[in-house]
Amino acid sequence: MAGFGAAHAAQAAGAPRPVMYDMHDYVGGHTASHEFPGGWVFDEGPHVSFTDDGRIKDLLAANIGGKYESTPTRINNYWRGHWIKHPAQVNLYGLPTDLVTKIMLEFVEVAQRTETPPIRNYEDWLRASYGKTFSETFPMEYTWKYHTTTASNLSTEWIGPRMYRPKLDEVFRGALEPSTANVNYNSGFRYPSRGGFVSYLEPFKKMADIKLGHKVVRMDPKARLLHFKNGAAASYDALISSIPLPELIPMIEGVPRDVLEAAERLACSEAVIVNLGIDREDLIDAHWTYFYDRDIFFSRLSTPHLQSPHNVPPGCGSLQAECYFSKKYRPLDRRPEDCIEPVIAGLRQCGILREDDRILYRGAMHIPYANVIFDLEATSCTAAVHGFLDDIGIAYCGRYGDWAYLWTDQSFVSGEKALNKALSRTSRRLSLGEDHAAIQA
Repeated sequence: MAGFGAAHAAQAAGAPRPVMYDMHDYVGGHTASHEFPGGWVFDEGPHVSFTDDGRIKDLLAANIGGKYESTPTRINNYWRGHWIKHPAQVNLYGLPTDLVTKIMLEFVEVAQRTETPPIRNYEDWLRASYGKTFSETFPMEYTWKYHTTTASNLSTEWIGPRMYRPKLDEVFRGALEPSTANVNYNSGFRYPSRGGFVSYLEPFKKMADIKLGHKVVRMDPKARLLHFKNGAAASYDALISSIPLPELIPMIEGVPRDVLEAAERLACSEAVIVNLGIDREDLIDAHWTYFYDRDIFFSRLSTPHLQSPHNVPPGCGSLQAECYFSKKYRPLDRRPEDCIEPVIAGLRQCGILREDDRILYRGAMHIPYANVIFDLEATSCTAAVHGFLDDIGIAYCGRYGDWAYLWTDQSFVSGEKALNKALSRTSRRLSLGEDHAAIQA
């Protein structure tokens, strides 16, 4: 998304047609979609468009000729046999009475506080926002599963609208009534009718000279040269990168030791995505579900067939389970395909899969970079790396270039901003009399 955002901005600016290098033999990056034999379409994790940016919304809709599914979002949670509407903090109805009582009393304490306690990390923020019991039972457990580390080891800069802070009356109403208003930040989304999420990107491919199968292995910023694993080399005038920072920095010649060490300390989760195709549609009535129990192998579950019926053969359903690891905190200790059976066992444990269900498709994808982990080192390390890239004239973009918790629309815009930054730098260089080559991204 970020790379195509840069290509789109280049065309809008009347800049030379950029060259885009991709290590894969397909386009899309993290927003790629894959079709498997039998008519099963799976994205690399759940990707939907719920942007409020009217420009991006119109652009993506036009890219697929207006052929998209528009769906009110349904999200729920699973905890110890209970299905809880999302977000759980305002949907406590039906949970054990003693638990709900403790949570509500602590929410009252939080509301009556006259001073906010010191917030040093995400755990402090949770306790100050929701009280001890809710925090420890739900978000702190999910943090361990999803971010692979503890809430006390995370900063708060990534939160944004992701964690809803309810009013006291919302907590009480959600504990007393089974039906509540939808207060989630994502109330509805669009998804292409056919071809998966990557269909949104199809027209952008015409805006650049795309070279697939080109994995960068070395960069010389002084000579402005790229070297690829396949033996090819290319010069550039302006360079935009969405390569993950821990991968990018060691490629660059002449990197100071402190910058290398900062890049090494950046943490990102890796995911094993387990995809299942089932012989029935009525699996679960939610687009995605959060799982808090540690004995459930996966952290989140989505339903591609509810995003578009054309993601599956007629009469079938599909499930996509996310299992998270990280090199820094929870190394992947098995082959991706070895995650399939534990996922199936968890789905049967919580009743989504029946014993007599026929699994028509099963597969696993390994995603080396999934979610940035905003641990307590992330801010200073990111600043050191970005400062170095600014100094040598490499513009960065996307979730793993900006090293930020970006949604797809935000990634696209980050690519546009990176292109404008690169053009501005190139213009300054030209004003000093340097030669002008083609812009390559």
